[in-house]
Amino acid sequence: MTSISKNTSDTHHRHTIAFYNLENLFDIRDDPETNDNDFLPTSVKKWTHKRYENKLRKLGYTISNIGRNETDKHPTLIGLAEVENDTVLKDLVESHHLHEFNYGFVHYDSLDERGIDVALLYDTTYFKVTHSETFSIHLVDDDGSPDYTRDILLVTGLLEDEEINIIVNHWSSRREGENETENKRMAASNKVIEIIDRLKTQNEQAKIIVIGDFNDDPTNNSITHLVKTQDLFNPMETLLSYSRGSTSHNFKWNLFDQIIFTKTFFKSVPNTFSFEQANIFDDDFLKLFNGKYKGKPFRTYVGKKYKGGYSDHFPVYATLKKNL
Repeated sequence: MTSISKNTSDTHHRHTIAFYNLENLFDIRDDPETNDNDFLPTSVKKWTHKRYENKLRKLGYTISNIGRNETDKHPTLIGLAEVENDTVLKDLVESHHLHEFNYGFVHYDSLDERGIDVALLYDTTYFKVTHSETFSIHLVDDDGSPDYTRDILLVTGLLEDEEINIIVNHWSSRREGENETENKRMAASNKVIEIIDRLKTQNEQAKIIVIGDFNDDPTNNSITHLVKTQDLFNPMETLLSYSRGSTSHNFKWNLFDQIIFTKTFFKSVPNTFSFEQANIFDDDFLKLFNGKYKGKPFRTYVGKKYKGGYSDHFPVYATLKKNL
């Protein structure tokens, strides 16, 4: 990674935007409205208060350090995937490594069948939310019944008085096969295009950041369709390699977690923010340190077996710098 020279003035005007799939951040209580039976103290996974607290502590430590090398501070905006409800978000922002920061969050319950949602954490010192809403993706299963998935979250706010729009995503998984499920991710891609079109109608120069776990790589159709249709910039295209990604399956790296920008982030207008750089936050403490999966994400669970790690995804992040 290229090091960035910085002084106190520079770091004050730099901000980290991050995205992190938390791998099933559930509380330990039974919610009759969702399929959370795996994450109870009485379940096969034995999801106890002690394990929950350990995960919160580890996730909080990770979040507090994303982008710190570049900005000398915790991230300002963090999109999250796989959170169960407001309770886990409150517990997360009040956890040991995050409670001293002024994090608020935006979250809406969706109809996702697993009971997991997306959310946005934001540092209230620097970012003021002015609007938020969710958008559903209407999918159907082979039998014609509704296939409920995570809603897309739009948050608009002021980053040091400049309006920024963040679209947070967690697109349909590849569980039934990459090709078999591609149409679901294409539907999500088209929904994001609709959202961006609406924002651009309101403001042709809108600054928009699309973040999420897309369950597709930068070169897959759903992402290239979005990027080309909206003339976006995807800095993650150059980060995926044989030896690096944000998640790993069958010993192959994927970069499903991405942060994508409108090109309005490349205009050097005084007192506005520009894109600086993007990276994968894959510090060694997040990795398995031995065995055949050495270097892969240190997960909380592998199947039903508790491992006590962080997540099956590494966070990704980008830094913005203010044009002075």
